[in-house]
Amino acid sequence: MKIHRSIFISLMWAIFPGGALPARGQSAQQDALRQATFDNLKSLDDVIAISGYEKPLVDQISSRVAAFHPQVDNLGDVVITLGSGAPHRLLVTGIDEPGFVVSAITDDGYIRVQRLPQGGLPPMFNELYSAQPVKVGTTTGGWIDGVVAGLSVHLAPGRANTPKSNDLDEMYVDIGAFSADEVRKAGVDVLSPIAITRSLFDLGNAEFAGAAVGDRFGAAALIELLTLIDPAQVKGTLTIAFVVQQCTGARGLERIITTMRFDEMIYVGRLFAGGPVTGAENLRRAPRKEPGSGVLVAGEEANAPPNAFADELKRVVATSKVPLVPDYSAPVIPPNYLAAPPMPPKSAHIGIATAWADTPAETVNVADFNNLVTVLVAYSNAYGKSSLKFEPNPAGIAAEGQPKKGANTSSVTDLLQHLTEAYGVSNHEERVREMVRSLLPAWATSETDAAGNLVVRVGITPKGSQAPRLLFVAHMDEIGFEVKSIASDGRLEVAWKGGGVQSYFSGHPALVHTGTGDREAVVELPENWDMPKFQWAPDAAKSVRVDVGARTPEEVEKLGIHVGDSITIPKAYRPLLGTRANGRSFDDRVGDTALVAALWALGNPVKDRDITFVFSTGEELGLVGAGTLAKSLASQNRAPDFVFNIDTFVSADSPLESKRFGDAHVGKGFVVRAMDNSNIVPRPFVEKVMKLARDNQIAAQFGVTGGGNDGSAFVRYGSIDVALGWPLRYSHSPAEVVDTRDVDALGKIVAAIARSW
Repeated sequence: MKIHRSIFISLMWAIFPGGALPARGQSAQQDALRQATFDNLKSLDDVIAISGYEKPLVDQISSRVAAFHPQVDNLGDVVITLGSGAPHRLLVTGIDEPGFVVSAITDDGYIRVQRLPQGGLPPMFNELYSAQPVKVGTTTGGWIDGVVAGLSVHLAPGRANTPKSNDLDEMYVDIGAFSADEVRKAGVDVLSPIAITRSLFDLGNAEFAGAAVGDRFGAAALIELLTLIDPAQVKGTLTIAFVVQQCTGARGLERIITTMRFDEMIYVGRLFAGGPVTGAENLRRAPRKEPGSGVLVAGEEANAPPNAFADELKRVVATSKVPLVPDYSAPVIPPNYLAAPPMPPKSAHIGIATAWADTPAETVNVADFNNLVTVLVAYSNAYGKSSLKFEPNPAGIAAEGQPKKGANTSSVTDLLQHLTEAYGVSNHEERVREMVRSLLPAWATSETDAAGNLVVRVGITPKGSQAPRLLFVAHMDEIGFEVKSIASDGRLEVAWKGGGVQSYFSGHPALVHTGTGDREAVVELPENWDMPKFQWAPDAAKSVRVDVGARTPEEVEKLGIHVGDSITIPKAYRPLLGTRANGRSFDDRVGDTALVAALWALGNPVKDRDITFVFSTGEELGLVGAGTLAKSLASQNRAPDFVFNIDTFVSADSPLESKRFGDAHVGKGFVVRAMDNSNIVPRPFVEKVMKLARDNQIAAQFGVTGGGNDGSAFVRYGSIDVALGWPLRYSHSPAEVVDTRDVDALGKIVAAIARSW
């Protein structure tokens, strides 16, 4: 059971003088209050509301405050009026968020974009969308999945002028379409909105983090206020407004203060950055208070005294025992084509600190939010009584399930989803190994070697047989981080495991995988990240820090987090249009899928053939598991004659990549990875695989790509590495895209080779 949040506001007022909350309590009451706050904020944050496209959120807010008879104007502002007479006070907040709209569609099915708003955001805003999953609005009001194209790290060496991920001219959205006609048939057209895929995270019961949380806490606070107000107790007239298009010129706010007259106005919401400082190109005016600083009141300088009304406001809310802390903010109505309408005679801007503002990792403090509600209650001078209510506890997140061993999981897409959604950073592949084991057919017995590789003997030759010894290998690990130390301020200092582009991970939500479960977190951005001329340092990866909501090492320990735990960016398998799909760690869960699918296709052990399937560890760290196995087999005189490595063919089938190499197209079959940085497949064996594919009517390609592969670890011991793969867009990023037909083809060629090579 959980108590309705308004009851806990009442309890907090009774327990703590004036309702002011301690910053980091652990009581059951505060836990329930935090959960209620989270549920309220999440319900708002889950609704995408790009400027000009706020209607779904307008509808939700209108429904939630229906008891107060809200009025919605033709712009979309939601307005509630309580009481009558003087004074006439306005509490107002913006509800929209920054994002993009479709500005053009290319002939080959990519979406071009324009940003809303076009200015006024951190210089890094565009870059943090690069290689990320997004939602694209349709003409029928729905949303479909897509990804923003990103550069593949394996294809970057040798390029003199790589595209810049912060350049709108180099920004493309991929929804899995082959043509502009397919895009439009999916309901996407010019002017369709685009927003980053989001999920509100709870960091250590102390902070909430996620895209647009700073754009929603004001609305959440005003909705909380309305649950506490007794309209009969309102003195004068109190108008509460949820306004649209705040990000694009404060048009909703302008409408409200132009068409109505107010004696006082308080804008409730994030404090705003002011842009570059004139004459100092690498400086930027911005709020500087950290989450946990309390309720902030805006001033023209970070520590300047607030205006006269803000001083008056401090006296009005003094009974709350919550101080108002000054911080910098730009005006709530930015310069525009027309002169701004006159502000009410008394006006102020209050809010709470947001870390990483306007990024996918934006973070606010729970106690700050509750103190903000307390201040609003004190200001409204209308504290209403509420009756005790209970609601059923909503169903929690289901435990990670695994199919029973021997279940019929022959569907390639089902296999791929199960494997992709298992987490396994290099040196932490346990979950993936157990998932693979659970997906094997009943006849396929497996064992785990000293390096953590999962080994399946598929066939054994009789003594004296001349059949070649074959080994197929796909790696289980994915890129991520590992906790190397815990700082005195409670941040985790982490080290990369594998190689990635830092902007694909920093400034985004994360998961810390511990021995007692996953903990939600955000990967922090480097110092001065919001400055106009910020550049990623060459050694920036050495100083990556992760926030789990703790502020001391002791609090980190209470969360069950320890040095050595792994960290990843959250992921999910997302179908795109047709047969295409997105999911981080397709490298190399597609390879794992192909091996499992081939085992199902074989149906039983292969007679009179020496065949081994290996799911290896530590590939991203330098072929660690494969190298250990290769050395071990060679010492036993069992080095394979042929190794078929099953791993990514990093494809240039992307609008961002040079077409000089990596020329294999998504959807046109598996690929013989004939040449990469670690191996060259002898040409006769390229031709042999291609002939086998033709004979079995399996779509196939071959080409040159970057990176290394596990099979190359066996070459020094006499094996021939015939590397196979599938075309992958946007490798080593959350935006990875495959075509499931290619995955199916890969499984089929593995089975064909096992039967007849």
